[in-house]
Amino acid sequence: MPSPQVLQPVLKMKVDELFLNWLSDPATQSLLKDYLDLIKSGQHIDLSSGDAKEKRSLTFNENNNVASQRNMAEKKPAPFSTPSSPPSTSTLPSGSSSGTRVTGPNGRILRRSVSAKKAQVRTEEPVTTALSESIPKFYFPQGRPQANLNIDSLISKIEKIFSQFPNERATIEDMGQVAKACECPLYWKVPLFCLAGGDRTGFVSVHKFVAMWRKTLQTCHDDASKFVHLLAKPGCNYLEQDDFIPFLQDVVNSHAGLAFLKEAPDFHSRYITTVIQRIFYNVNRSWTGKITCSELRKSNFHQNVALLEQEEDVNQLTEFFSYEHFYVIYCKFWELDTDHDLYIDQKDLVRHNDQAVSQKMIERIFSGTVTRDRRVYKEGRLSYADFVWFLISEEDKKTDTSLEYWFRCMDLDGDGVLSMYELEYFYEEQCQKLETMAIEPLPFEDCLCQMLDLVKPEVEGKITLRDLKRCKLSHIFFDTFFNIEKYLDHEQRDPFSVIRELEQDGQEVSDWEKYAAEEYDILVAEEAANDHCNDVYDNPLSPLGQHISSELGLTKRHFFEIPSPHCNLDLDEYEYEDDYE
Repeated sequence: MPSPQVLQPVLKMKVDELFLNWLSDPATQSLLKDYLDLIKSGQHIDLSSGDAKEKRSLTFNENNNVASQRNMAEKKPAPFSTPSSPPSTSTLPSGSSSGTRVTGPNGRILRRSVSAKKAQVRTEEPVTTALSESIPKFYFPQGRPQANLNIDSLISKIEKIFSQFPNERATIEDMGQVAKACECPLYWKVPLFCLAGGDRTGFVSVHKFVAMWRKTLQTCHDDASKFVHLLAKPGCNYLEQDDFIPFLQDVVNSHAGLAFLKEAPDFHSRYITTVIQRIFYNVNRSWTGKITCSELRKSNFHQNVALLEQEEDVNQLTEFFSYEHFYVIYCKFWELDTDHDLYIDQKDLVRHNDQAVSQKMIERIFSGTVTRDRRVYKEGRLSYADFVWFLISEEDKKTDTSLEYWFRCMDLDGDGVLSMYELEYFYEEQCQKLETMAIEPLPFEDCLCQMLDLVKPEVEGKITLRDLKRCKLSHIFFDTFFNIEKYLDHEQRDPFSVIRELEQDGQEVSDWEKYAAEEYDILVAEEAANDHCNDVYDNPLSPLGQHISSELGLTKRHFFEIPSPHCNLDLDEYEYEDDYE
């Protein structure tokens, strides 16, 4: 039941309406003017309660009047204070306290005058020009404008660069110089070229480019807004997945660290698909499939794009552009994709990591709860793009995106809370797997107590996404309910090692980077061993290798058909002597 001092919304509207009617009365306004004159002249006004016999006087001097006016401008009750008291400590008593009221010759009339004065301020002050001008602008969707930006100076630099080209026309090969003249990262050159119409004519004239870039500088004031403006479709203020394709194709074509990919153009699209999925995995925190300027600003994507120009080895850029990471992801997908149509079904995905992920979790993934392609649920097939999200989330359950991914899968009813029923639903299959391995499973009640102690949810018996993000051991929580191999690994580990990991959190590489580095070494070693075996025994390629070679028109293609930047290995580093004696 609401407090009697708080008016309900409908009643308050009626009270305000009646009060304004009273306030508009000429007699009321005349009375207000008289008492305001008394206050300004500094005359004594008696304050007394309706029933009290004691009276005290307060002097309204010029300082109190200034404080009163400031508070009225802020839409707060005007303070009545003595000269010896600071204005902030003496406020007009409310009806719920001592019940004191301001009175003159007639206490009732003065009580109304004070209230009327407050109401008058509330209705007139918000339209004061000086007050509105004192509030600085704080929302800049296109970035905060730079006060010292000289657009004409930048345009003159661009025109000077264009003057070096024949007929003042720039081709795609010239756009690197133009991008640097625009003070943009080198790999913005294709987006700049396309936005100026170069993709249609094959060149860009100085007049078209200057007009385009001047408009961009006038409307976009930071790198994020400029990048979105360059890549987005006309009329859109966000980026979709296909908007990144021309930009990334230029990276593949011109980056020194990807030069070996020129002999395998079929893999350009697959590398680009991988990079796009990783961009959306890390940047698109809203899961909308549309990257906004705000999301770009909060990410480190622009820093990585700038590093592409400085770093010759793309494998050092592990967050988005690493070829080694693409190599690992695609090889893992190829192993599961038995018919090699770039789609896998539930039976294929179950085989991942020796059936470590539970069948119930696989079914949840194919239900469409964490996939963008609607055909996943209708046709029961998972695309390579969706597999990228699955593998990264499976191998690193410490990132926010991964936590959201698995939370969505476990939240069967979509109410934003993991109930005890949902936890038991997934734990049942874990118990069955443990029993087949001749391992006695922990009763669900005991497991539940451990997990609740681990997560420490704010509401007892209900685990929310916020609880899991606050918990630094959420990866153990998820593995307990749907990954049997990692669950057993956690159970057998030294508890003190977990504490050491928590202390070093944020200081080491991520779990995904560790996994990718280890798997890449294994894959390259297996590839080298296969090549060595073929050279020694002159054996034909495996059916998989034959398919790879026929697809690319190459001989002795590297492991799983993918070009490797580190194919020249010293076999002495690996101990294969026992296998080939």
